[in-house]
Amino acid sequence: MAPEALTLRQVDAYYGDSHALQQVSFAAGAGRLLGLVGRNGAGKTTAMNVAVGLLPPRAGSVAVFGRNVAGFTPEAIAACGVALVPQGRRVFRSLTVRENLSVAARKPIVAGKTTWNLDTVFQMFPRLAERRHQLASLLSGGEQQMLAIGRALMGNPRLLLMDEPSEGLAPQIVADVGRTIARLKGEGLSIVLVEQNIKLTLDLADDIVILNSGHVVFSGLAGQIALDDAIVAQHLGVH
Repeated sequence: MAPEALTLRQVDAYYGDSHALQQVSFAAGAGRLLGLVGRNGAGKTTAMNVAVGLLPPRAGSVAVFGRNVAGFTPEAIAACGVALVPQGRRVFRSLTVRENLSVAARKPIVAGKTTWNLDTVFQMFPRLAERRHQLASLLSGGEQQMLAIGRALMGNPRLLLMDEPSEGLAPQIVADVGRTIARLKGEGLSIVLVEQNIKLTLDLADDIVILNSGHVVFSGLAGQIALDDAIVAQHLGVH
């Protein structure tokens, strides 16, 4: 049986004296999409930062495809096949679209999957191909989000972490982002999706984890939460 794509086990993480994650445990299955949801400040982005090595846990373990990576540098975790689409996009504004993509290029670890390079990224995002020589600072918000996703794919990840990819985007662009995520999931990529857009998450996710004040308060199949209005209302504030 294949190991889970990402496993956090009994993780404690702090920002200074603030105990941001408290004994957090969850697993994202290989080839599945895990929706990580919760109110603002619940610990979702913190969990992503722990997973990619930006915030070392003080206790607990983090594993990527069965390999313990707790304490690894972000570069070492990326070399294990992990890529992050960060909240706020964080593209390199002074570089062109092509340069943003090229700096993230990495050969795939596992053969047989889609190989992401400039050609395949431009095929997925024709708008980026049209703007390949344009500075990232001149792109629209939706185009910058495409670029952030494309840049992550250039690393040929086995596990893609996406932090609020629909944030600040118009509804039509959100729909485009949703279709992109669905396509990547359909190609067998393991994905952890952090989203405030609950409908988008439930439309895409196989599994759901809800965080509340740094604790896991629900873990199960997406279908369970879709049918349980009480869980949604209590922990997400959505009625």
